[in-house]
Amino acid sequence: MTETDARSIYIQKISQISPGTKRREYVQGWRFLAICATLILINAFSQIDRILPFILAESINADLGLSDTQMGLLTGLAFAVCYSLLSLPLARASDRGSPRIVLVSCILLWSAMTALGGFAESFLLLALARFGVAFGEAGAVPAGHALIARKIRPERRGLAIGLFAMGIPLGTMVGFAAGGAIGDTLGWRTAMIGAGAIGGLVGLLAFLVPGPTPTLQRTAANSEPFLRSCRRLLASPAFRWLFIAAICVGFAAAPFYAFSAPFLIRTHGFSASEVGLAFGLLQGLMGIVGTLLGGRCFDRAVSSGTGRVLGPPAILFLIASTTTSAALFAPAGWLSVALLVPGMLSFSFMLPWAFGAAHLVAGEGRQAQASSLVMIGSGLLGPALGPLIVGMVSDAVTAAQAPNGLGFGLLVVPCASLLTGGALLIANGRIAASLRRH
Repeated sequence: MTETDARSIYIQKISQISPGTKRREYVQGWRFLAICATLILINAFSQIDRILPFILAESINADLGLSDTQMGLLTGLAFAVCYSLLSLPLARASDRGSPRIVLVSCILLWSAMTALGGFAESFLLLALARFGVAFGEAGAVPAGHALIARKIRPERRGLAIGLFAMGIPLGTMVGFAAGGAIGDTLGWRTAMIGAGAIGGLVGLLAFLVPGPTPTLQRTAANSEPFLRSCRRLLASPAFRWLFIAAICVGFAAAPFYAFSAPFLIRTHGFSASEVGLAFGLLQGLMGIVGTLLGGRCFDRAVSSGTGRVLGPPAILFLIASTTTSAALFAPAGWLSVALLVPGMLSFSFMLPWAFGAAHLVAGEGRQAQASSLVMIGSGLLGPALGPLIVGMVSDAVTAAQAPNGLGFGLLVVPCASLLTGGALLIANGRIAASLRRH
């Protein structure tokens, strides 16, 4: 058997095409590009609507008389818990029904709630609107990934997932830039109402561009009771180690993005505008490069037929753990910023690999569910506890009158990156063994 034959057989095996999914449903050419462009827009507007309260916080506080604690509840733990846990039932609906309908419904819901937030006159009304945004956005990634699995052939799914993920850095840059500009000139309410209205148009594109997505034929895999199916996935050594890696990356990424700017300001004397320019542009650039490069490299790893599909991101996280440690004690500000770049790249580079590998392990009809579990792993414990641990260590070191207290607190990031790399290496071997057995 030739190498080409081996790769072909391997791809057929990992895609696990069910009788309800026909090859002619896979899109090519301009339709592939159109679906990917629509997915980028969807994820970008999801991110824009999510971060608008960050950039508009001062205006909202002044208008509604909110405290920082109330704003923290709106944008922090409550949103993260709602967003993460609601993704599971929406993922189930995407796997068992039409992911296009789920995705469009979610877009219209979060867009409407973003716009309604612009009419809020109290904390309670704004909180209810933001919970509605979290409810809608919880289904974006699982439904988007299920749509990719139905419409795009296995050899190009990594690229599609990477392009979908590219909407996050693009949305972050546009959200902060446009949201701040509109908020300063026309007010925070106009910014939120406008974002919601444009999101409705994106929902229309999401309905028209992909075309119908027939439901999969009912099989033992997608007919299994929901909680039992989740337990079965988590009982798999391959998926369990991938889930552990997702938890670890949450502890690395959340403190990294929460405290890197304050660290550069306090330790190296950067101004807020200097940090915003340097760190913001680098973060956006690394996000775009990482998701695109990660998607292409994942496709090549899958096509190789070895089943080892997590080695490169594992190595990058091990490198990032070293460079981030050095950045926290670098003597010059420019050197510290440069040493933080591998960390930025590692977070975005991992996205296509983590979701793509989760889909391989889960199999046909459970891709959205696998994505949801990965989101829960990375989105709950790390964002909730990681920044808190950094803050506690920083306060303790500063209280002891030691210099660079925040730098010592941020050592959580390279430690978590090191654990992420190790967990990915173990998952890499487990996934290869699991695919060979099947």
